[in-house]
Amino acid sequence: MELGSSPADLELVVAPPVAKPLKGPLTALNSVLSRWTMYLACLSLVGLLAVVVYGVVLRYVFNNAPAYVEQVALLLVISVAMFGASAGVRDAGHIGLDSLVMALPERAQFWCEVVVFLLSIAFAIAMFAGGAEMASSTRGSTIPTLGLSEAVRYVPILIAGVLITLFSIEHLIALFTGKEVIPSWH
Repeated sequence: MELGSSPADLELVVAPPVAKPLKGPLTALNSVLSRWTMYLACLSLVGLLAVVVYGVVLRYVFNNAPAYVEQVALLLVISVAMFGASAGVRDAGHIGLDSLVMALPERAQFWCEVVVFLLSIAFAIAMFAGGAEMASSTRGSTIPTLGLSEAVRYVPILIAGVLITLFSIEHLIALFTGKEVIPSWH
């Protein structure tokens, strides 16, 4: 037997207990909203792919690209980004520095998570307020190639601001009750 390989030398690693899932009306609402938000993000991505391929084929094969393709693609890019980001907040798919936070004591980890979700709420409120201001100031203008109000560009930003706020509140409730938000997309 090799040195250090006896059963007494082995370290027992115990998995932390799994928190119970958070339940309630906000969780039920957020689960449905997150799922439909991700469906919209996926649909927008498929639409973006179709519009870009359509535009490229018409431009390079037929030398006749429609003027509206760029504007539709821009609206779809905004939709993919905003809907995908908000669903990512609900399912905890956002970018984080987990390795740094995991090195902290458990109490500090808890407060780091609280700060992250409070900052997410502040950012979402600022995003909503800024989007509402931009939509209000551009509602009289139209997107020339589409005939739609310029305010349409800001609708996904407004929706994402509300969703990120709701999803972050749910995570804060889960943190303070010792429960877990179950991802709706998995």
